[in-house]
Amino acid sequence: MIFGAGVFTGILDGTGIMQAMGSSIIAIVPEQLGSNLTIITAVLSVPLTFFLNNDAYYFGILPIIISTGEHLHISAAELSRASLVGQASHLLSPLVPSTYLLVALAGVEFGDHLKFTLKWAIGSCLVMLLAALLFGVI
Repeated sequence: MIFGAGVFTGILDGTGIMQAMGSSIIAIVPEQLGSNLTIITAVLSVPLTFFLNNDAYYFGILPIIISTGEHLHISAAELSRASLVGQASHLLSPLVPSTYLLVALAGVEFGDHLKFTLKWAIGSCLVMLLAALLFGVI
């Protein structure tokens, strides 16, 4: 799966489609928000990594965000670090098989598990975002 997503991104990158997508996003994003792309990426990574699998997000969406960042002179490393903020919520996703094993072994309903842990995961994401901003890594 990873190989297929990487090949797909490589094909898009080689044809200039990724840069065109980045340019299109630049046209949509208001200029005053462009400098905050790392914060926007960090905040959006929480729901995106919850509702998408990691391959779709990191090999499909993140390259487009990085291409957009290139137009705004934001490094790929900063945007990649910002995209990691949502990982605390990703493990609660219904797309993660180990979560089903966890709730089955614990004898807990999946919905109850989400109700209890999602607030803590989002809180962890906020703490990671604040720490990343404080330490200047994004």
